[in-house]
Amino acid sequence: MRLFVAINFNDETRFRLAEIQRKIRSSAPRGRFPDPANLHLTLAFLGECDAKELQVAQNILSSMVFTPFELAFERVGRFERRGGDLWWAGITLTRDLKELQEDLSRGLTSVGFKLDSRPFKPHVTLARQILEKIKIPAPPPFSETVRSIELMKSTRIDGRLTYVPLFRAESQ
Repeated sequence: MRLFVAINFNDETRFRLAEIQRKIRSSAPRGRFPDPANLHLTLAFLGECDAKELQVAQNILSSMVFTPFELAFERVGRFERRGGDLWWAGITLTRDLKELQEDLSRGLTSVGFKLDSRPFKPHVTLARQILEKIKIPAPPPFSETVRSIELMKSTRIDGRLTYVPLFRAESQ
């Protein structure tokens, strides 16, 4: 099973992100647009895991200690890619978010998970394979309070990519 650890969003945040996504789609109708129900902030991608690794990951999440903190969405941007650009909503890398992601990564690597070594750049993917060179106005900043992180499974249900929460770690 394909696993990752994420911050999932409340309905209001998903709605705001979907509004930005609609602006991208109206300017660039070709591309791939994730289902708004799947929008999340990935903290760690674990890849293909077996049942034993699932249990180990749950143990790491259950040992996480963090207090609620604000996640601030402040900008929209793109990563240029050969097969089309990836558009994203940018999140401020606060001390709380950075510490949470680093603590999680340390815990996971200490038990053998191989994680991405690139610097953490918090963003939510809104669109992929956008070939048109477009401009999207910056949305008004908004935020959400983070109270949990979740171990997620990526699967296909009726042919649609779906992210299923398997385990939740709550803030203190």
